[in-house]
Amino acid sequence: MSASTSEVAGGLGGRGDISLRASSPRYGERLIKALLGACAAISVVTTVAIVLSIFPPTIAFFRDNVGLGEFLTGTTWSPLFANGEFGVLPLVTATLVITVIALAVAIPIGLLAAIYLSEYAPARARKWLKPLLEVLAGIPTVVYGFFALEFVGPDLLQRFWPGDFLGGEPGTFSALAAGLVMGFMIVPTIASLSEDALRSVPMALRQGSSGLGASKLQTTLKVVLPAAISGIVAAMVLGVSRAIGETMIVLIAAGGTARLTLNPTEGMQTMTSFIGQAGIGDLSTGSVGYQTIFAVGALLFLATLVMNLFSIRLVRRFREVYE
Repeated sequence: MSASTSEVAGGLGGRGDISLRASSPRYGERLIKALLGACAAISVVTTVAIVLSIFPPTIAFFRDNVGLGEFLTGTTWSPLFANGEFGVLPLVTATLVITVIALAVAIPIGLLAAIYLSEYAPARARKWLKPLLEVLAGIPTVVYGFFALEFVGPDLLQRFWPGDFLGGEPGTFSALAAGLVMGFMIVPTIASLSEDALRSVPMALRQGSSGLGASKLQTTLKVVLPAAISGIVAAMVLGVSRAIGETMIVLIAAGGTARLTLNPTEGMQTMTSFIGQAGIGDLSTGSVGYQTIFAVGALLFLATLVMNLFSIRLVRRFREVYE
């Protein structure tokens, strides 16, 4: 026997009809949306403010002192001297050399640590290994800088460096010491984000691979890693950004001499170390030395922006969506 709609409604609601009332306004949800929108707006306003603060002195620098072509291709950087030279290429080269050294350390160690934590580590080991790894991210960078200057350079590199390999024994200041320590500094960033990307891969993919007879290693390398590649790429890009923008390590351990060289055993000056060194000096507002800080900062800002835009496109291309 079937009951009519009115009877069912009467049984459920105590009367023969159901009146639909508009739900009350959700003020809490509206407040949360407003706060989220304000946070997004603050980030945009901050970016615009950075652009407005950096580029007017930069434009004045190029208008009054040197052309853009000479600035980008010149091989001598001595802007604070009487007859200054404004070729930024030595600073760019030093930044790239130290970043490559740091990534050569951070990417293998960080990715292998992420694979172990995600695929092989027992739950008990993961609970204390991951926080212990992330402790490295909380150490002040000035501590890393003095560690590179006082221990890595004199006690490791100068003692165990193999003879004349790559141009000779590293000196007190060297790109190699700064790059090695910077690599360990960004290991937690790459490892933590990569591990999150690996753990977000559905377990069904692992089970399907195992069901087809693949070993644990084969499943990790041929199924899990390709499925998490977008997150891993994002972690690496964030590590690159962290390395390029690092100041204190290179300011302390890499030296303050701008020279155009690819030899990692020599001291170098990066873009960030020049900004840090010149920014704490006695430069009068509006002077040439003062304007060079903004010119180098604008170049660093544009390089980071281009790299992030490229990485966003790369991540979108390889992103896998699971339902």
